Amino acid sequence: EHCTVRRLGDPSWQDVSDRRGGRTAWSSIVAVNGNHYSARFWYDGNYVEQAREDAAEIALRQLTGCINTTAHPPAASYYS
Repeated sequence: EHCTVRRLGDPSWQDVSDRRGGRTAWSSIVAVNGNHYSARFWYDGNYVEQAREDAAEIALRQLTGCINTTAHPPAASYYS
């Protein structure tokens, strides 16, 4: 919603992996308006969607300036 309201274009995700012993850890990077935001954590392959959500939250917090993780970023309607 924020990207649409602020006319930033659609976000795009890139999933990344890192082989760790006998397992593979996954994370994600989201690109918004030419800027890249990485997820904070690495996840099991069954939870790649959480990596995307993590990256999206990082991007949203950077774009809205709401870096305090105990506060909620403003709703997309705030920018209308």
